[in-house]
Amino acid sequence: YMDELKTIGMDAVVGSVGNGSTLRLISDIPGVKYTEGRFLPYFFPDTFHPGGNPTAEAQENWLTARRAILRKPVDRIGYGGYLKLALDFPDFVDYVAQVADEFRNLYEKARTKPLCLAQVAVLNCWGKMRSWGCHMVHHALYQKQNYSYAGIIEILSGAPFDVSFISFDDIREQPQLLNDIDVIINVGDADTAHTGGDNWKDPFIVEHIRAFIARGGGFIGVGEPSAVQHQGRFFQLGDALGVELERGFTLGYDKYNWDVTPSHFITADMDGDIHFGEGKKNVYATSADILACKDKEVQCAVNQYFHGRTVYIGGLPYSAENARLLHRAILWSCSKDSELYNWFSSDAHTEIHVYPETGTYCVVNNTAEPRNTTVYAGGNKFELELKGGELRWFDM
Repeated sequence: YMDELKTIGMDAVVGSVGNGSTLRLISDIPGVKYTEGRFLPYFFPDTFHPGGNPTAEAQENWLTARRAILRKPVDRIGYGGYLKLALDFPDFVDYVAQVADEFRNLYEKARTKPLCLAQVAVLNCWGKMRSWGCHMVHHALYQKQNYSYAGIIEILSGAPFDVSFISFDDIREQPQLLNDIDVIINVGDADTAHTGGDNWKDPFIVEHIRAFIARGGGFIGVGEPSAVQHQGRFFQLGDALGVELERGFTLGYDKYNWDVTPSHFITADMDGDIHFGEGKKNVYATSADILACKDKEVQCAVNQYFHGRTVYIGGLPYSAENARLLHRAILWSCSKDSELYNWFSSDAHTEIHVYPETGTYCVVNNTAEPRNTTVYAGGNKFELELKGGELRWFDM
């Protein structure tokens, strides 16, 4: 993603696809002739052995990555390893043939720019240099300290938003770029390049992001957003977020705001407790409305800041339910909540992708089980039953 890549004579990029984030990491690379995703499982004996089930692993990998392909497809797909190992698994060979046919079909239909409901920018120290890979550890492997943050990037990889990655230097050099953004997301631990560290001590940065929110922009902070100990506070956007983290300096302050809002637009689709992953300890609300709190530790809160809105989330691992929560949080934060039912599926496990240039859209079941959903499509509403893993196309 650095400008220098265009100068080294690279023809193509082939990469292994572990999830939606790794798919977008490959497919969004500019300046190459083509991109290719190498899907799982690799044809190695750890999977292809008597009693192994490579078909189930292939299906899980395909359904996970397909959300991202529908936003920005790679140009080619493939598998790798020792080909002879697949000969003993004819059901796997048949499934790969099915995947290949489905890919050819969606590649033809999904190469045009999909409908984007909002412009979302992930703010960190790298910006576009680490697009999609900013929370990736060892090729998307699980890390206890990271999965609650990597889930945000994974959700965005297949979500109906135009996602960009911007740095603090981008804001310093081109503050006007904020005029084209609806929502800023800052996610990670304090004092890391993920959230920005000492950049939040820069009055220019804080001034322009506060102004962005005040004008009507949305800001979503996950984990320890805008966090650095400075001028008597830890969250430098604490006034906008309406939350603060107790680090021993405010033990004597009365913390009176513990009432949880029973219902809200952001949590309307959640059935039961929300999974915040590792979450965050010792966060308390100042002016924010609390949406989720456990043991007097805020995990989700919302705040109005002049004409803008902010959302605080302790952590958000990837799941269909959490993808729906972030979808709603993005629309709410930039005051587009009234547009939710323009293109929407009532079932969190099924998603809609719209392609205005070709006048088509698809409804896709991201699970291996049958799903029933109500589809809201550009003013129309209808019931739909999808088979496990099914992707169905419609004309607008």
